[in-house]
Amino acid sequence: MNPPRVLVADSISPRGIDELGRDNALNVIVQTKLGETKLIEIISEFSAIIVRSETKVTAPVLNAATKLRVVGRAGVGVDNVDVDTATRRGVVVLNAPGGNTVSTAEHAFSLLLCVARKIPQADASIRGKNWDRKQFEGVEVYNKTLGVIGMGRIGSELCRRAIAFGMRVIAYDPYLSAARARSLQAELVEDLDDLLVNADFISIHTPLTNETRHLLNAARLAQTKPGVRIINCARGGLVDETALASALKDRHIAAAALDVFEIEPLPDDSPLRSVPNLILTPHLGASTAEAQEGVGLEIAQSVRAALLEGTIRNAVNMPSLDAKTLAIIGPHLRFGEKLGRFLSQVAPRRVDELKINYSGKVNEVDTTAITRTILKGFLQNAGGTDINEVNAPAFAESLGLKINETRLSAVGDYSDLLELSAVAEGKVVSVAGAFFGVTPRIVSVNSRPVEARPHGVVLVLENTDRPGIVGRIGTLLGEHGVNIATMSLSRNQAGGTALTVLNLDTVPSEELLAAIHDSEDIHSAQVIQL
Repeated sequence: MNPPRVLVADSISPRGIDELGRDNALNVIVQTKLGETKLIEIISEFSAIIVRSETKVTAPVLNAATKLRVVGRAGVGVDNVDVDTATRRGVVVLNAPGGNTVSTAEHAFSLLLCVARKIPQADASIRGKNWDRKQFEGVEVYNKTLGVIGMGRIGSELCRRAIAFGMRVIAYDPYLSAARARSLQAELVEDLDDLLVNADFISIHTPLTNETRHLLNAARLAQTKPGVRIINCARGGLVDETALASALKDRHIAAAALDVFEIEPLPDDSPLRSVPNLILTPHLGASTAEAQEGVGLEIAQSVRAALLEGTIRNAVNMPSLDAKTLAIIGPHLRFGEKLGRFLSQVAPRRVDELKINYSGKVNEVDTTAITRTILKGFLQNAGGTDINEVNAPAFAESLGLKINETRLSAVGDYSDLLELSAVAEGKVVSVAGAFFGVTPRIVSVNSRPVEARPHGVVLVLENTDRPGIVGRIGTLLGEHGVNIATMSLSRNQAGGTALTVLNLDTVPSEELLAAIHDSEDIHSAQVIQL
């Protein structure tokens, strides 16, 4: 029997190539600089393809790949892979998220030293036959405060290096536990504003999501300590580049260094190019020999494991499940992710423990895949699109989030029940879901019985149990053009606190939410988007 064929379409490290071809278990073909037309012609011969950022694995390529089982991306981002089409065709997409951690942290710290001592500008001055030492007076990093926004793998590595240089590190990460922060010797701040006004240096290490886009905008840059120095080696779009250029020209920000940009390559007419106290590097975070070797070796090992052992590592789409198991747990996978997403939006952001309880028939199968999809939904706001079913447990561990699974074989009121609870500083927030036949429903919120669809926009209200409240809410929604699809009511006692859960057709506006909050009978109002 011929070994599976693997196409290496972009250059990876020689060790990666050697690992792929080890024991001649795989037939490795290296053929780079292939356009879409050529890829379509040859892809049907291969069981796997390995790319970096140059080669595009598009929908037409995937549709022509009749034998393809694995796409390996030697790096983190998979923007050049049509993941949705791959998933629909049953192709596992793998990446290599760990290989560039140290290199990116070191690059961020190198840029920190450069903005402190104006090293690139001094070098350019001497090459221009100048000798003006006073112009390049810098600052020490010793005893200065570094503010790290986002304490994942790279942020944590940067923290260690800064502490070794005698810096004080303060960290803002809404999802990092206090215990994890203490182990890293970082001081955790509750609000980003606290970091902005106290940090002498700021380094950003968060994913790019709707929540973090332009995290450092004009208003926040104005809040920073005068003379602050800013570094971004994470994602383009986290910093408002126009606002940064203006703040640098005004000298409110002493210096900055960017390795990533909203548009790459950086446009010729970008205002960043003309700012003298700004250091620019062309996305070099992972550009070290060690990182390139690391990601090449990591993706080679993952592709081998997938093709030869059926073991999935670092998948960015759904991990493989046999048909029998998938038939049983398939509905729970989608439902579990939605319950996790729901809980993440009603719970405090900094959670110490996530409890997952399975009751009923679902206990008859391995629930590992369900737990992973629950974690994916719960951590999506913290980790962005980089979070998937495979890396969610490791990401939870990096945040110091404990996962506690329990099982109850008793059927109770429902044949299958998923109960999730988030514990934060002694406070417990919960949601539970069950199937009515084949139809999933949210059946309780904070131990209050309700019935709501896990779909679209959900408005959760806590209100005084008083006549006319429901009518008042309906009137407010109607006046703002928001239609109620379904409504569920629950109360602890007559005249006490009631819980109202509404499925809405559209997202309420800020004006509508303000009007709801203005009512003295409404204690809280939360919009959940599923």
